[in-house]
Amino acid sequence: MSGTAAESRDVTILELLDRLVDRGVVLAGDITISVADVDLIFLGLKVLLTSVERAERLRWGLDVPMQNGAIDG
Repeated sequence: MSGTAAESRDVTILELLDRLVDRGVVLAGDITISVADVDLIFLGLKVLLTSVERAERLRWGLDVPMQNGAIDG
């Protein structure tokens, strides 16, 4: 071994959700419901999960997204 050990730390669901809401997450997906190979319903979803404070700052242009698409904060 190289002498440097990576520390592992347990992360609770609450901590994970806090980080996600603080930074903001965009979820996107498509659902198609078919019967006998006939498409009946198409549902396209785009969801933004973030705090109200962050959403308001984004709405008024106070937070500028970074070039890689992540929200700077």
